[in-house]
Amino acid sequence: MEGIVYGFSVALTGSNLLAALGGGLIGTFVGVLPGLGPAGAIALLLPVSIGLRPETALILLAGIYYGAMYGGSTTSILVNVPGEAASVVTAIDGYQMARRGRAGSALAVAAVGSFVAGTMGVAGLMLFTPLLVDFALAFGPPEYFAIAVAGLVALSLISGGSFWQALFIVAVGLGLSSVGMDPVSGLARYCFGSVQLTQGIELVPVAMGLFGMAEVLLVAEEAGGLPHLTAVRWRELFPTKAEWRRAFPAILRGAGLGFFIGLIPGPSATLSSFTSYNLERRLSKHPQEFGLGAIEGVAGPESANNAATCGHMVPLLALGIPFGPAVALLLAALMMQGVQPGPLMIQERPEVFWGFVASMYIGNVVLLILNLPLVGMWVSLLRIPQPILLVSILVFMLVGTYSVNNSALDLIVLVVMGVVGYALKKLKFDAAPMVVAVVLGPILEKSLRTSLFMSRGDLLIFIQRPISALLLLSALIMLVGPFVWAAAASAAGRRNPE
Repeated sequence: MEGIVYGFSVALTGSNLLAALGGGLIGTFVGVLPGLGPAGAIALLLPVSIGLRPETALILLAGIYYGAMYGGSTTSILVNVPGEAASVVTAIDGYQMARRGRAGSALAVAAVGSFVAGTMGVAGLMLFTPLLVDFALAFGPPEYFAIAVAGLVALSLISGGSFWQALFIVAVGLGLSSVGMDPVSGLARYCFGSVQLTQGIELVPVAMGLFGMAEVLLVAEEAGGLPHLTAVRWRELFPTKAEWRRAFPAILRGAGLGFFIGLIPGPSATLSSFTSYNLERRLSKHPQEFGLGAIEGVAGPESANNAATCGHMVPLLALGIPFGPAVALLLAALMMQGVQPGPLMIQERPEVFWGFVASMYIGNVVLLILNLPLVGMWVSLLRIPQPILLVSILVFMLVGTYSVNNSALDLIVLVVMGVVGYALKKLKFDAAPMVVAVVLGPILEKSLRTSLFMSRGDLLIFIQRPISALLLLSALIMLVGPFVWAAAASAAGRRNPE
């Protein structure tokens, strides 16, 4: 309680309130417009955050993250155009409700569900992070190596597409993270005589290229036509009692499910929304309505994806390890400010941790108050001429990337990664594991080498310590398990051909 009271004293200052408001509005803007996504928007604003205090920068960038989760529901319901991958499920029943004249009810339930789930998720963040911190104080280099390995394996398994594709993308990301000066010996690695490459491959241009520029290229490739816009009046934003009775249990289930899925590496917001939709369809007394405008099909997934954003913050703040591209960029922002997330963050930088937690309570209230009355304005953003919008985003990317290090190399990396990201999306590869691998690469290398220094080269150190042994065993099971399961199923099929 002392911590959260202190956090509100930090979050309620003028600059931090403005950051929470600005982040929420920018995030909603990003969520409404298909293409850029929260990771790309955070990457765009990383240069802006350098001049801010650490707590203000984190509040601003996190506001973009959870604001984008909220904003994607608006166009999913009204226009059947999901602004975010996590809002694809919302469009299934939300748009059908809009076609039946219940768009206002769908928007209100989505907004209240996001608010309730966000608030419950922040409470979970506030409770779980200090508990995990106490546990993480027992971590040493072998444990950090093991959790990074387990995280990358889990991310490869559930990121979408085949496991081998994801593993290849992880390997490329780890390779990029090794370019530059060796942190131990000081020797240049993979620089090919280039002095500029000795600074290494920065995360900001990699993320901007893979998520921002690649999306701009994809959107530019598609024919942009204005879809039919559903008008919503203020008096229509009130669901009936029957709709509330059906929606509220779905909101609570989605919030709990989403938070715990957020603790898993990978695209947790998207995964949680699909899982919640399937759960609600199984539990519903009206399963025949799903796909035709079931209110639970809007309430559950929208709550789940907002709660998942809070769950994703727990390993970032407690362990300093990101489990997704957006939180990897939040980690980069904090490290640029000289703040190292991890077990000692609450003690060493309480204003950053508790101020951030309190700001998320405030941000959820701000999003609820502002966004429902402004539904018409958000939908009208789709009327912006596409060429103007895409050129503006490209200019922001180029200026923002160059301003971080004033390096022409970063501009080259941005363009190259934009083309690579575009090619990966056309080939149905998920680029998210590459960004996480770029962040975790130095952690993996440093913890591996430190562990081997501690044991004088004995690899048994990783299985002699219970936590690291358990984590590595879980990674091994995740790697081998699908093949064993497939072999067992094949053998069973041969024994029972009928």
